[in-house]
Amino acid sequence: MRTMMSWSSAFRLRQYAKASLWIMPLIGLVLGVVLAELAINADSSDWPPSGWRYSATTASGVLSSIVGAMIALLGFVVTIGVLVIQQATGTLSPRYMRLWYRDRLQKTVLATFTGTFAFAFSLLRSIESNSVPDLGVTLAGGAVAVSLLLLLVYLNRFTHNLRPVAIADLVGRMGEDVFERGAGRVRASAPDSGEAVEPGGPVAVVRAREGGAIQALHTTGLLSVAARHDCVLSVPHVIGDYVPRGAVLVEVRGGTSVPDSRHVTGLVALGPERTIEQDPAFALRVLVDIAIRALSPAVNDPTTAVQVLNHIESFLTVVGQSPLPGRYVLAGADGRPRLVLRGRSWEACLQLAVSEIRDYGATSVQVCRRLRRLFDALLDSLPPIHHSAIRAEADLLRESVERAFPDAARRSTAQTADSQGVGGTCRPDR
Repeated sequence: MRTMMSWSSAFRLRQYAKASLWIMPLIGLVLGVVLAELAINADSSDWPPSGWRYSATTASGVLSSIVGAMIALLGFVVTIGVLVIQQATGTLSPRYMRLWYRDRLQKTVLATFTGTFAFAFSLLRSIESNSVPDLGVTLAGGAVAVSLLLLLVYLNRFTHNLRPVAIADLVGRMGEDVFERGAGRVRASAPDSGEAVEPGGPVAVVRAREGGAIQALHTTGLLSVAARHDCVLSVPHVIGDYVPRGAVLVEVRGGTSVPDSRHVTGLVALGPERTIEQDPAFALRVLVDIAIRALSPAVNDPTTAVQVLNHIESFLTVVGQSPLPGRYVLAGADGRPRLVLRGRSWEACLQLAVSEIRDYGATSVQVCRRLRRLFDALLDSLPPIHHSAIRAEADLLRESVERAFPDAARRSTAQTADSQGVGGTCRPDR
């Protein structure tokens, strides 16, 4: 009997590969051995030039030094990684680590070091008193130069990009990109009516075989299943929700037959935590985490929270300019509604973005002024349909300021909109 990997298993495998820090170094190790064999076979008496020829003692010493240096550099990079983990979990957000593990530069550096190590070590065995892999030794020196250059680039990048504001910029852009890609797919797939057609009759349910957060949905596969059974599939959860084992994962309405539950669950990827692939709100969650960590008494850095609010405002502006009905109906190839998905409303995104920052930053003049400016900017840039939610959040901010600042003068200062929190362009309270 032929067994095929389900889409959800393949998705989890891809997630593991993206977050893995050992797969790329292993590939580098194998390539190093292969390239060493090619260099030994390509070595000839006519090349390299005589000035680039080495004695057996010199070649052995150079290659031995390279092997030791690569091991030391690997340990150095691992040490930096440990420090990054400590900083990220202590002062930023543990959720950010899921994105940091995917950094391609870090994996390239590790793969280059392991590849150079394997290349030099493989060449050592071919050195004899009358036979030296001159070409290989020369290439090993070039590999060391490349490794050192990558190490400098790596240090420069993480020295600059580990600042909270740099991480906020990166995470904010990732969230906006994910949202725009997802919004485009939904608009392209939604039926013209925009209404969900959920046939009556008995409702079958597909239950989760294991607990986990919904990481992604294979919408094409779900549409295919619904069309095959002439039914409507409805997912009663938004991506990012945690679904316990045995809970309803997918509802089946109408249809000529009931889809196989194993096949349906194989089209919904569950995991121990959220991912950003189809969940732009995960990026917003990371931004809020960074801001409220900065507002904690142990850190007490409201300026960082204000800088993060710049990127939160950008995210909310992008999201608010697209319709978010809270429910999406996707059509099959026949144009009939086949899949109903739940989504976050813009009001839910706004609440996620500002409620905790407002609560933790209620006593900070900087944060209150920047939040006030954020609300004014959203009122100016977003359509009127969102204004009531914005004004409701602004009223909650005003109430927080009144409780936190009993003095009238300080209360007036805290309620003034300021693009930089303190010292920027001020606007009087609306």
